[in-house]
Amino acid sequence: MLRVRAPATSANLGSGFDTFGVALDRPSDVVTVEKADRTTIDVSGVGSRFIPEDPEKNTVGAVAEALDAPAHISIEKGVRPASGLGSSAASAAAAAVALNELYDRGKTREELVPIAAEGEAVVSGDAHADNVAPSILGGFTIARDDGVTCLDADISLVACLPEIVISTRDARQVVPEHARMSQVVETVRNAATLTAGIARSDPALVGRGMDDPIVTPARAKLIDGYDTVRQAAFDAGASGVTISGAGPGILAVCPGDTQRDIALATIEAFAEEDIEARAFQTAIGPGATIL
Repeated sequence: MLRVRAPATSANLGSGFDTFGVALDRPSDVVTVEKADRTTIDVSGVGSRFIPEDPEKNTVGAVAEALDAPAHISIEKGVRPASGLGSSAASAAAAAVALNELYDRGKTREELVPIAAEGEAVVSGDAHADNVAPSILGGFTIARDDGVTCLDADISLVACLPEIVISTRDARQVVPEHARMSQVVETVRNAATLTAGIARSDPALVGRGMDDPIVTPARAKLIDGYDTVRQAAFDAGASGVTISGAGPGILAVCPGDTQRDIALATIEAFAEEDIEARAFQTAIGPGATIL
């Protein structure tokens, strides 16, 4: 038997659509695997009633098949489904690391990323690595078709999660198919600024680099109260605010000792819109860990 904890993640970070991601030091999923003749899955924890236990419909089932590693897999959910915090990716990442170790498949963490991404495709329809890469590798990741670049950074964050459900598929449907050249230039400029901020562990630069004129405005319309919450976070001291992944989670960058104030401000702003929310005071953290 083997247990692995894999972290929640935040993808896109505004200007890095389908490319950037960060591992969060909380919350996380824990996956336990035991060798078996065929794969079976049981799920407990946050939102578990919404997660199928059929291996053909669950991210970890696809991972077990890809590694030819049948197992009884128990998933303890700490990351709520449909949160924008990489819930399915956390399970897939933990399963990939656990099954690779259990069956001694000998794959590196980098080689496990596309395998876990295939698991993600069960949920989103596409094998994107922007969530599974940081969940496996930790830190800040830049996912490309030919591999992943990973950087460590010391950045404090708040992830605010409202009681709103937005499916990844619905969030992808509103992404614009076309953009003006001026918008593309602005996005590239901001993505470069964000990456420099990560390399320097500079929350001001990271925050400045989050702005995105293409995808975020379209997805913000799906989140009731987004503009109010975003402004409340800035008023409380955030250096940058954006939608976490496909939403509805909202990610704020916290310079200095502003983390608690920003967490409270985002919760209160959602409450003004009659929406319950909780906020995680978190930070860029490590990837999947064998327990």
